[in-house]
Amino acid sequence: MSEGSIRANPYSTPRTTVTAPDSPADRAADAPDRPPAPEQNAPADTRAPAGPPGRGRARTTTRSLLPSLVPLLRSWLPRQRWFAGKGNPITGFSLVSATEILPCTAGGAAPGLLHLLVRAQQQPGTADCYQLLIGIRSTLPPHLAHTLIGRPAEGPLHGHTVYEALADPRLAGLLLERLRVPGRLGALRFTRAPGTAIASGLAPRVITAEQSNSSVVYGDAYILKVFRRIGTGVNPDLELPLALARAGCERVPHPTAWFEADPGVDAAAGAGLASVPADDPAGGPLTLGILQPFLPGSADGWQLALNSLSVQADFTGAAHALGRATAEVHTALAEALPTAVLRRPQIEHIAGGMTERLEAAASAVPALRPYREPLRAAYDELAALGNRGRTWHAQRIHGDLHLGQALRSAHDGRWSLIDFEGEPARPISERRRLQPVARDIAGMLRSFDYAARTHQPASGGAPGWSRQWSRQSRAAYCGGYAEAAGTDPRDEPELLRAYETDKAVYEVLYEARHRPDWLPVPMAAIRRLAGQREEAPPPARVPAYERPFPTPPRRTQS
Repeated sequence: MSEGSIRANPYSTPRTTVTAPDSPADRAADAPDRPPAPEQNAPADTRAPAGPPGRGRARTTTRSLLPSLVPLLRSWLPRQRWFAGKGNPITGFSLVSATEILPCTAGGAAPGLLHLLVRAQQQPGTADCYQLLIGIRSTLPPHLAHTLIGRPAEGPLHGHTVYEALADPRLAGLLLERLRVPGRLGALRFTRAPGTAIASGLAPRVITAEQSNSSVVYGDAYILKVFRRIGTGVNPDLELPLALARAGCERVPHPTAWFEADPGVDAAAGAGLASVPADDPAGGPLTLGILQPFLPGSADGWQLALNSLSVQADFTGAAHALGRATAEVHTALAEALPTAVLRRPQIEHIAGGMTERLEAAASAVPALRPYREPLRAAYDELAALGNRGRTWHAQRIHGDLHLGQALRSAHDGRWSLIDFEGEPARPISERRRLQPVARDIAGMLRSFDYAARTHQPASGGAPGWSRQWSRQSRAAYCGGYAEAAGTDPRDEPELLRAYETDKAVYEVLYEARHRPDWLPVPMAAIRRLAGQREEAPPPARVPAYERPFPTPPRRTQS
């Protein structure tokens, strides 16, 4: 298996629930009354998808489609783990696009598949576009009961049951078949990377451990990430790995295939198919899903770090190698994509944004308020350096780097970086900005600290040992980075401190709002960064297998 493969456990929690393939009895129950002969290259389903590949057909649904689904979506959508607007009522819906991928057989038990881009309005002036894959059956079999959305009381789907399609192995398998044979289908475009071939007939299983997206694993060969909250423009999780693949970088999984919505589909408009110029980098196409290789047996850095801490094992070798891998990716990105020099106006803007996030977090979290002045000093120092003529290099970066975004191959022990989406709550245009590599490095340094402080010390463990583990791992990571990049991030202490402080402030706000038991972890870093004596906080009373930085809800990030 190549280095550009995805791990077996694509997120840092081993407690993964999968949807098993249909049983023979289920398959028999699902069989249509009179299946037609399948088309060449048709999916494993007994019916071909709507329209031949390359020419595609989308059945434009009637105006009553969305109104018939609204009562169901209003209660179902907020319950989904990937819904970004939790806590705020949905005030309205608008249809961005609708594409029938597979028609539902009238009177039969075989499923249909409907692809929707739906814009959900919440408080005045805020709305998000979501990708929905709707399965349609006359009767939902028992093994799919947990996927129920509901039964429309009117409209074109009246008399049918609608449900989450990715949990249906037959419909999840249909998506892989669509990616095998590139082409267009209504507003959708399916693309396969040149020189690649995708095996057919692989059993799908759905991973339910994620928060901001959905993933399906096909056999032991591929993993498909399906984005749920859709932003306007090419997602960095596709853009950056494609650029790195062209550059020959083997530290990042290379996309095998992907699907998008046409540039004419505007997620920001929510009024049918609004026109967006095809050459507008912020306007399209909309990245909907990415298929990548899958690597059984690989492990993510977060779990490896916790394993090391649990037995008080040295982690410096792994951290050093991870630093080298990070530097190689940064170097390849700088060679493959544009770079810039940050001067006084840009540096002041960065420092100002950090200060604003600090003030907002301190207003929301009283525990942070005593440290405002010393923390703000880090940002003021950064701005002062810009005023004195200091400049920094900026380029495309990962944008949300931590131990959970790094995989070590079971085959050769090499590190890879994954999930280049950036912080999903931020607009895509913001995630695509050129930034100093120090932001990525600071994120990884904070992750070492998180691992050490969320570790449940073994009985009899030496006090402070985990903090020593963190210091040594952080130093080894920076050393490995310097060895590969030729520049040591510790040689820019003001920049690194500012970004690490900004990250810690974000962590405090997130934990205070969503995981109060974790708040002592970032607060210990706040005290250190504020120049006060570091105290060992009590271990967070949370499962050690959780991800270090879960995807934040909308507009809570710093």
